[in-house]
Amino acid sequence: MTGIYFLLLAVLTASAFFIGRSRATSVGNPSDLHSLPAYHGLFAASCVLFPMLALIAVGAPLAAQWAETAGLSGFDANLIADPLKRATALRDVQNLMRGQYAGAPTPELVASAQAMASALTLGAWGLVVLGLATGLGGLYFALQRIGLDFRARNSFERITAMILLACSGVAVLTTIGIVFSVMFETMRFFSKVPVTDFLFGLHWSPQTAIRADQVGSSGAFGIVPLLAGTFLITIIAMLVAGPIGLLAAIYMAEYASERVRAWVKPVLEILAGIPTVVLGFFAALTMAPLIRGWGEAVGLSVASESALAAGIVMGMMIIPFVSSLSDDVINAVPQSLRDGSYAMGATQSETIKRVVLPAALPGIVSAFMLAISRAVGETMIVVMAAGLAANLTFNPLDAVTTITVQIKTILVGDQEFDSAKTLSAFALGFVLFFFTLVLNFIALRIVQRYREQYD
Repeated sequence: MTGIYFLLLAVLTASAFFIGRSRATSVGNPSDLHSLPAYHGLFAASCVLFPMLALIAVGAPLAAQWAETAGLSGFDANLIADPLKRATALRDVQNLMRGQYAGAPTPELVASAQAMASALTLGAWGLVVLGLATGLGGLYFALQRIGLDFRARNSFERITAMILLACSGVAVLTTIGIVFSVMFETMRFFSKVPVTDFLFGLHWSPQTAIRADQVGSSGAFGIVPLLAGTFLITIIAMLVAGPIGLLAAIYMAEYASERVRAWVKPVLEILAGIPTVVLGFFAALTMAPLIRGWGEAVGLSVASESALAAGIVMGMMIIPFVSSLSDDVINAVPQSLRDGSYAMGATQSETIKRVVLPAALPGIVSAFMLAISRAVGETMIVVMAAGLAANLTFNPLDAVTTITVQIKTILVGDQEFDSAKTLSAFALGFVLFFFTLVLNFIALRIVQRYREQYD
């Protein structure tokens, strides 16, 4: 039924546009209208489109909730009161309704599936009828407004501005919802584990003991080893990606011919499209053994999974982030600055070093901060090349782990969201969010400072 609804939406919206435009043309000469006939058509289409979208956005969840209630109405009230049993019963009803139920269903289950199917059908057709009525009502409202003095363009622009504001609000509210959801779970974690133990603890072992005699489940939640591993791999990655990406951007923007740029730049940016799991395989099967062989050749002890292997491959991955953004920023520097430097007798290399790069510094810093954020959030390469051992070390030849890897490890499989182990993933996520926020603040301050000097 959803397909029918959106087909009806498309037909009514298109019809409203043509009807509104024809109505505007029929009331007088186009030169006598305040707005062009096309704006009258757009206003009529908006009066149909947005109310119908709002109806389906609000009505579809309500109809689904009503169908679930109807499907569960035949079960015992005590069973429905238990969230776990309610979810199990609802899953059985849905599987039977779709023909995917294994075994012989009970008469109670059959009746519930029939009730839920009937409610879904009735709710879907009800939405179609209400959508048709809403669309026709919006079209009637628009046609009543159309006239010689009607400011259709202003009305349409106000509607567009409201829609854009609503979209911006959704983005902001989504961010706020994510922050608060993570924060609430983090506070639950800190009610079980002291904040000082989490922030300053030197041992990470989130496995908690189920029995008193269980071995290897210390339940230690010190985040310092994870921070050390995250910073170590990020530093290695930026030592690889930063110089290579920036120098590649300088060459592309200042030295390369148009022919070379047309070939080299797309090839360089292909790195951004390689899946991280492929890079993880490359790090684990090629880079890690290669580094271990070099280390053994000079008498160094290198772990089979090392921070150096993960950092180098991660640096390869984020080179396009640095090079592409820095290239765009350098190309955006006004040519007049270069011409003024050349007029003063400066060479091309001196102009790049003393004029172009300082002028492009805010954008370059933003590119580096984006690359750092990308490196901090990477998971697959670290899992496959650096391992899962939470070692407190700054030796790049040892195995380490990062915050994102531990979040992934903790939340794999069925979890109980009342244990300190599972809740620690939210605390790690909150720390990661705070770290990214600090990076963005630093980048913003640098951009503001140097933008004032070169505006």
